[in-house]
Amino acid sequence: MNEHNKQEYPPMHTCEHIINQTMIRIFGCGRAVEAHIERKKSKLDYRLTEAPTEEQVRALETAVNEVISRNLPVTVEFITQTEALGRFDLSRLPEDASETVRIVKIGDYDECLCIGAHVENTSEIGTFSLISHDWDVERGRWRVRWRVK
Repeated sequence: MNEHNKQEYPPMHTCEHIINQTMIRIFGCGRAVEAHIERKKSKLDYRLTEAPTEEQVRALETAVNEVISRNLPVTVEFITQTEALGRFDLSRLPEDASETVRIVKIGDYDECLCIGAHVENTSEIGTFSLISHDWDVERGRWRVRWRVK
């Protein structure tokens, strides 16, 4: 298995997974195209066809907090890259990635390839809140700044 090159704050990193899956479900987009996860505040960029409405922004915040409140277990599974084909996007794997990949699951809500640090249960995350967001029309990207407390 490849080693991870940075140390995340587990509640924020786990929340990132929930935000990504919630974005997929609400907006039909992919996972974040760019991420910067820190202890105090983080940011995620998503490719969208148009800027979300304030109603959609509030729906995202509400949905993420609802998932967190379910007290879902966060578990890990190891599979081969061959087994992961068709089930996960392998395009972000580095060229020297090991044949064995790590899947992080958040209850029945989300699963994805990840080598980062996570909490054991969503009850350890806290409350998600959006700090700010903006729309980059030229790049078709929506940037979300957020935190958990």
